[in-house]
Amino acid sequence: MVATRNHPKPFDATTTLDPEPTSRPSPTKRTTRSSVVPEDKPPQSPPKMSFPSTLTSLAPATSSSPVKSRTLTTLPPRSTPTARTRWSHTPSNLTLLWLAVSLPLVLWDTGYILLRPHTLPGGWLHAPIWSAYELYGRVDMVYSPAAYWNGLGFTGAQGTVNLIETAMYGVYLYIVYAYGKSDGRQGRGAPEKEPLGVLGKLAESRTLEGREAAVAVLVGYSTFGLTFAKTILYMLNEAYSGFEGVGHNDTLSLIFLWIIPNGSWIIFPLYFGYVFGAEIVQGLDAATGTDKKRL
Repeated sequence: MVATRNHPKPFDATTTLDPEPTSRPSPTKRTTRSSVVPEDKPPQSPPKMSFPSTLTSLAPATSSSPVKSRTLTTLPPRSTPTARTRWSHTPSNLTLLWLAVSLPLVLWDTGYILLRPHTLPGGWLHAPIWSAYELYGRVDMVYSPAAYWNGLGFTGAQGTVNLIETAMYGVYLYIVYAYGKSDGRQGRGAPEKEPLGVLGKLAESRTLEGREAAVAVLVGYSTFGLTFAKTILYMLNEAYSGFEGVGHNDTLSLIFLWIIPNGSWIIFPLYFGYVFGAEIVQGLDAATGTDKKRL
């Protein structure tokens, strides 16, 4: 102890007066990052990337599986084969009865128009088939001999449309009777069986299915629309001409010989066209799987 105090060399100031000796790295211990950080600044963790703010904005809205998500949320369910075959065309016997009555009358009218002048009074085809047109030619001047000799073209145009209309009805009836079968079910558009009593058969249907049903209902719907439009045009032609062809008749003759006969070709085709149109919509619903409550 005495020898130390009387040492001839003074102590180094850096070794004797430094209150906090500097730490020297140990040759055996690795220097850590915290040993070089100043004491007045607390250690900071490395910055973290915000994945929701960077990556999510760049990603599509549905990044899991677009095809699968679209199939589950937007596409309607596929219609099964049974749903497609459930639809059928069921014209009632009442509809077929109307065609059985109206078609011969339309053919009779068409023959009179297109075979003039031979079907006019005095022509070799007039009696006995078209003798009634001598009276009707006095009620409606469009059918009179004077209209033909004066070159009125509307009558001939109407007869040509009659011919096309009759051919289309013939195609419809051929499909119905060649591919359909009598069915006891309620025919579409017919009244209920019970109130008809002995005429209940008129409410039953002749049923078609498959492609033949689709073709038949399309042809029938188109032809009923043609009949309705042709008759409306025929009456509007009279109205806009000041009833030049029928204005000379008394009231009873006008009602029973012109309004009622021609009005029948407006009311019945309009109704049956509505019935066939409803069947077309029903078939489209069955094919697409559309929910009727949404319509």
